[in-house]
This record gives sequence, C-alpha cells and structure tokens, in this order.
Amino acid sequence: MRSPVFAIIAGTILWVVAFVIAIASSAATNTIWICVSGATLGLVGLRYTIRRGRRGQL
Repeated sequence: MRSPVFAIIAGTILWVVAFVIAIASSAATNTIWICVSGATLGLVGLRYTIRRGRRGQL
C-alpha cells in the first residue's frame, strides 16, 4: 500500500510546486486554479487511499 501513497504525495507536491511557479510568473487565473484543484484532489485522494488501506487490513 505504500507505493500508491508515495505516488499521490509526489503528485500533490508537484501540483504545489506548479502553483508556486504560476504565482511567481504571474500566470493566468485559470492556470492557478488548475494547480489549486490538482493539489486539493491529491489531498482528497491521499486521505481516501490511506483510509481504504486501513480498512483492508482489518
């Protein structure tokens, strides 16, 4: 179960990095919201994956 969790964490970190780069380069508002949405969905997916993994071990 560790492999999906690490992949989701890595993807979420990349979305946050993209967000910082978009802010620093004064990107379009649409691009900034795409980065925010990607990071948010990554956090939701991380929570879901961890909870599902815990339920599977019971």
